Amino acid sequence: MNNASVKPQTQKRGMTKLPFDVPLLLIIAALLVIGLLMVYSSSWDASLIMEKPPTYIFTRQLLWVALGIALAVGLSYFDYHKFEPFVAWLMLGVIAMLAAVVIRNRFQGISSRSLLNSSIQPAEFAKLGIVLYLSFWLSKRKDLLHDKDTVFIPLVFILGLVAGLIVIQPDLSAAITVGILVIMLFFLSGAELKQTLILFLLVAIVGGGVIAISSTGQARINDYLQGLQDPINSSYHVQRTYEAIIKGGFFGVGIGQADTKFTGLPLPHTDSIFAVIAEETGLVGSFVVIILYVLLMWRGVTIAKHAPDQAGSLLAFGLISWIVIEALMNFAVIVGLMPFTGNALPLISAGGSSMLTSMAAIGITMNVARQGTAKEIAERSQTSAVVNLRGRDRWRRVSGTNRYGDS
Repeated sequence: MNNASVKPQTQKRGMTKLPFDVPLLLIIAALLVIGLLMVYSSSWDASLIMEKPPTYIFTRQLLWVALGIALAVGLSYFDYHKFEPFVAWLMLGVIAMLAAVVIRNRFQGISSRSLLNSSIQPAEFAKLGIVLYLSFWLSKRKDLLHDKDTVFIPLVFILGLVAGLIVIQPDLSAAITVGILVIMLFFLSGAELKQTLILFLLVAIVGGGVIAISSTGQARINDYLQGLQDPINSSYHVQRTYEAIIKGGFFGVGIGQADTKFTGLPLPHTDSIFAVIAEETGLVGSFVVIILYVLLMWRGVTIAKHAPDQAGSLLAFGLISWIVIEALMNFAVIVGLMPFTGNALPLISAGGSSMLTSMAAIGITMNVARQGTAKEIAERSQTSAVVNLRGRDRWRRVSGTNRYGDS
C-alpha cells in the first residue's frame, strides 16, 4: 500500500465526525414533537377552565419550545468553560429565588413553588444550577476529595441548604432529585465508595425524617401503601391514571380520542401527561417514549466518556441524568411504583421553567459533545501528520502498523 492511499482515507474518516451530536439531536427532536402533540391533545379543557381559548396552553407551549430551542442552540456554541467564573453567582441567585418563595409563602400563608404568578419555578433552576456549580467545584478539588473539611462538609452544607429550601416550599420530588444528583456527581468525581455511602446515608436519614414529619409526605406515603394493598384504596390521582392506562390497552384509543383527560384526570397536560400518552397510544406508544429517555441516557454517558476534561464529563452526565431521573420518577408515579411526587415529564409536559432549563441542559451537553469531537479530530489529525511524514521516508511497515494495527 502506498502513501497516497493513506492520506485520502484518513481525511475521509475525519470528515465523518460532525460538529454536533446527531443521535442526541434526533432524540430531543422526537421528544419535543411528542410533547407538543400531547400538550395539544390534553390541554383544551384546562385552557377553557382558565377562561382562555382552547389552544391557549398549547400556544404558550409552542412559544416555550421555540425559546428553548433558541437557548439550546446558543448554548451549544458557547464554551462551557466560560461558565466557571459565574457558577458561584448563579448558585447564589438560585438560593435567593428559593428563599424568596419560602418568604412569600410564609407571609401570604400559601403553599406555592413559583414566583411571578407561576411564571418561574426556582426548583427547576436549582437542579440546573446544582449540576453546573458542582461540576466545576468538584473538578477543581479532585485531589482533595478525601479531605472532609475541604470537600465533604461544604458539600453537605450546599446540599442541605438547597434541598432544605426546596422541601419547605414544599417540593419533595425536586429535593429528592437534587439529593440524587449531588451523590452521583460526588461519586463520579472520584470520591471513595465509603464517603459516597456516608453521604447517601445522611441524605436518606434526613430525607426520611423530613418526610415523616411532613403532612404532605405522610399523606402520600399512606396513599401509596394503601394502594399497594388494594388499588381501589389508592389516591384519586393514581386511580385515574390507572383508568387511563387500562383504557389505552396495547395500541391506544387514538391521538385526541382519550376521555379520561376530560373527566377528572388531574393535571393531564403536566404531571399526568404520561397517562394521556398511555391512553391514546397504548403500551406501544408508552414504550417508545420510555425508550427515547433510555437512549437519551445512553447519549449522555457516551458524551461524558468523550468529554475533553472532568468538568465536561460531570456536566454531560449530570445534566442528562437529571432529565432522565425526572422522567423515570414521573413514569413510576403514573404506574404506581412509587408515591406521588408531582414532577413534570421533561421535554414533554407543558411548562416554561421545565422546558427552558431542560433545553439549557441539552445545549450545554451539546457543547461538551462538540468540544469532545473537536479534540478527537485534532488528535487524529496530529496522528495522521506523523503517519504521512513517515510515509514520505517510505517507512511503509510503520505506516501500515499505525493504520491497521498489524505489520
